[in-house]
Amino acid sequence: MTAATLDAYLNTFTSSNDPVKIQIAETIRAFTAAAVLVRKSINEGALGAAFAEARGSSNAGGDTQKDLDVHADNLFLEGARRAGIAYYASEELANPVTINPESPIAVAIDPLDGSSNIDTNVSIGTIFSILPRKEDAATTFAQRGSDQLASGFFIYGPQMALVLTKRNGTRIFVFSSRLGTFVEAYPAVSIPQSASEFAINASNYRHWDEAMRLYIDDCLAGTEGPRDKDFNMRWIASLVADTYRILIRGGVFLYPRDGRKGYAHGRLRLVYEANPIALLIEEAGGAATDGVSRILELVPSDIHQRTPLIFGSKKEVEKITRYHTDPSAIGTRHPLFANRGLFRA
Repeated sequence: MTAATLDAYLNTFTSSNDPVKIQIAETIRAFTAAAVLVRKSINEGALGAAFAEARGSSNAGGDTQKDLDVHADNLFLEGARRAGIAYYASEELANPVTINPESPIAVAIDPLDGSSNIDTNVSIGTIFSILPRKEDAATTFAQRGSDQLASGFFIYGPQMALVLTKRNGTRIFVFSSRLGTFVEAYPAVSIPQSASEFAINASNYRHWDEAMRLYIDDCLAGTEGPRDKDFNMRWIASLVADTYRILIRGGVFLYPRDGRKGYAHGRLRLVYEANPIALLIEEAGGAATDGVSRILELVPSDIHQRTPLIFGSKKEVEKITRYHTDPSAIGTRHPLFANRGLFRA
């Protein structure tokens, strides 16, 4: 049986002639066209005019901005204009752009996630959230993540792929250079409930709170510790790449709050990073929290609000939550690990 193209899939989605579904489909189509252009710029590498030249400026979230960040944002904004959405909110812009206030949908986007990895040839991507339009931009982007109509991300790696949910499961479409279009590769992604792999930047260990240090200590103790099994650690430092790996083979991703200046409330953005990723993960059978609360229930106070983010295999995420809320329920540890871990003398 021949795999479905993205276009055929979207045609089925809009067969009821629902105007909201039609607008969502047109937005996804416009974004796929933009993603192909972004990938072409990435493939030029250091030879391309838009590649890795530092601009000497920062985006709305305070991160260093590169030429390719702005180039990608311009391409996706143009795609949003062609699709005629109501509002466009981007990591690269201080405030949302109004396009067509009568449209039923709006988009929040990180046009080039992981751009700090541009120079090192690591997979990067574009993350987007599609929301119902409310009375104005402020109220539209103050909605909980549970109100999202759809979300997804493009990953620009060895394969260019689109990971997408329209709240009916999570699907992965891979771009076929031969066909010139995206083709469905994984029609129903399902994350394993349990995990034996975690992704975290262990260099920040000394800055974490006690619950996070204890969880990692227990994982690193392996079969000799309280978890009674060995764990692998993976950390790509690219949100889309780490998410893609977890969707394919399971595991958990952890980017907790910590004691460094500017990290007390986490580092990833709630509206256009954590929310769309959380929806994709939940639709694939996983879970996503800030360490205690479900990500999709958090109420944004600002478009660029930051949050801790922990997601992946559901049982493991639930266990991590217990480390934060009820450590006594985790079970008795071996005396060796009661007072010291592998990172502590």
